[in-house]
Amino acid sequence: MEGEIHNFIVVWAIILTSLCYSHTIAKFIPKGKSRFVAIIPIVCLFFKLPFCLSSINLGANTSFFIAWLANFKLLLFAFGKGPLSSTPPLPLSTFIPLACLPIKLQTSSIKTTQKSKKSTLNLVTKIALLAILLRVYNYKDYLHTKIILFLYCLYIYLSLEIMLTMISTMVRVASRVELEPPFDEPYKTSSLQDFWGRRWNLMVTNTLHPTVYASVRSMVIDRGPHFSRKWAPLPAVLATFIVSGLMHELIFYNIGRLKPSWEVTFFFIIHGVALSLEIVIKKLLNGKIMIPKIISGPLTLGFIIFTSFWLFFPPFLRGKADVKACAEFIAFLEFVKCGKLVSPTNVTCPLL
Repeated sequence: MEGEIHNFIVVWAIILTSLCYSHTIAKFIPKGKSRFVAIIPIVCLFFKLPFCLSSINLGANTSFFIAWLANFKLLLFAFGKGPLSSTPPLPLSTFIPLACLPIKLQTSSIKTTQKSKKSTLNLVTKIALLAILLRVYNYKDYLHTKIILFLYCLYIYLSLEIMLTMISTMVRVASRVELEPPFDEPYKTSSLQDFWGRRWNLMVTNTLHPTVYASVRSMVIDRGPHFSRKWAPLPAVLATFIVSGLMHELIFYNIGRLKPSWEVTFFFIIHGVALSLEIVIKKLLNGKIMIPKIISGPLTLGFIIFTSFWLFFPPFLRGKADVKACAEFIAFLEFVKCGKLVSPTNVTCPLL
């Protein structure tokens, strides 16, 4: 455990130094190919660094924050785009957290007070639900396998939203800036387009859209009249979901260090194809037939849950992510209570 903490400190010291370098070179190197060449070694380094960490809570989160989000933001920054680029340039104190944390500055200040209060209430509610969910795990042996998988769906959603909201809240309090919420009530979705584009893990959406979707769409439109502007979003959507699948494979590898089975990539390809079909149908119908939200919402969530059971959770559980995360959490509690470091390998999780 001491070695893991030491590695974590070293890794993040390198990350912070690299971001200082990236911020500094923008003063001397103009946006474009030259800045891209100067930043690409940092991108490669950020892909490598998470492999120095073996724990889920440190390694997987570092992989998500740095290998995915920070790298995509830096690639946009190289060409003068994305959240890290602004006029005047961002100060270093804003550049670093915006680059390495799953946050986005809020562009509109409308109703920020009500949104802040609502976010706080939602956070408290979801923490309470997560605590209840963990208690339900005590009866895991008496539950059907499908019910357990459904509980994993709830666990991933609740834990991910709680973590991202807490990070956003701490940054907002420390820097006194308004940030966009990481989720927008995904359980109220009305379609796959609504779920993936406007509600689920918006920090990922905010990086994938300008780096992959917009780039591919623009490239397709520029190729000429053979593929009209109307249908250009289709290959862009597919490319976006393929990239998302590959990045999830990287994070899953950092969780379990198992050979990729590509099930997660296939999960996102299926959703990319399904979303493309949804876009085609909507364009062909042109609003003439509208499915009520009370019907489309449950159908959408049912499709997401079904495909998650089939493709998303098997590799997640093969890596024993639930067992490792629980053991690491208990080891952390032991450190808080007793002040001594305990290896997660010497801890047995009572919930699993």
